[in-house]
Amino acid sequence: MAKWSIIAEFWAFMRERKKFWLAPIIFFLVLLGALIVFTQGSALAPFIYTLF
Repeated sequence: MAKWSIIAEFWAFMRERKKFWLAPIIFFLVLLGALIVFTQGSALAPFIYTLF
């Protein structure tokens, strides 16, 4: 339940302070993190890590 409260608090922060431009940045960072985690054990890992 704590995970959802962090998301709700972050959404309330963005709504109150009009910082909606943060949403795409956070989304991209979460997507990038998920890509690294899910491809770590696969044959694609060497190709992903060469991008960074």
